Amino acid sequence: MSRRNAPTHDENGRPIVAELGRAETPQEAADRKAAASSAHRSNQTLLNLVIALAASLLVVLVIVVIVVRPDQGGAPKNVDWASVAQDAQQSVPTALVVPKLPKGWTANRAELVDAASSADGIASWQIGFLTPSAQYIGLAQGIEANATWVSAQLKDRKPTGAASFGGIRWQVYDHRIDQDPGNLAYALVTTVGDSTVVLAGTGSDAEFAALATEIAGELG
Repeated sequence: MSRRNAPTHDENGRPIVAELGRAETPQEAADRKAAASSAHRSNQTLLNLVIALAASLLVVLVIVVIVVRPDQGGAPKNVDWASVAQDAQQSVPTALVVPKLPKGWTANRAELVDAASSADGIASWQIGFLTPSAQYIGLAQGIEANATWVSAQLKDRKPTGAASFGGIRWQVYDHRIDQDPGNLAYALVTTVGDSTVVLAGTGSDAEFAALATEIAGELG
């Protein structure tokens, strides 16, 4: 009998499976359906995993776009510390020092840290200066500060001498020979009235002297 004339159903009317050459038994039909259902579930699970992975990658991409700013790696910020001081002055009765410095001095930050926000309960006016020689000097003016505050600013470093700038006596903390002194390589500290000023950084002697002299004029 040719294949074209082969029966398509058995005597009970069940379809004949070509691969078997006969109708499926009930068990074979059940096994086939179970295998098809399992394959469908597996495909669905894989699809769900792919969708979940794509969604996760999209979230990461959004976070990167939001967090990574386009100005990263560009020129440092140039903060107008005088304008920031003018706004901050309204929050404290003590006059904030606002050094008037020549061309070549810039600042990358300026802020008033109020007493409630500070760990030691002392308000402080802070400016981060970038010097003409591309070094750093940080200014911190503590309002009614104490020796503990000064020690915290300088991480318990000890004074190594004293000097006068602008008619005011300053304690000198010269730790440039220390191993990895960082931004506390050199520091000057003075107290006038209820203001204690700490200058600390990596600037040259001349840059520290210029900044201290300007500040002394304001404190006096």
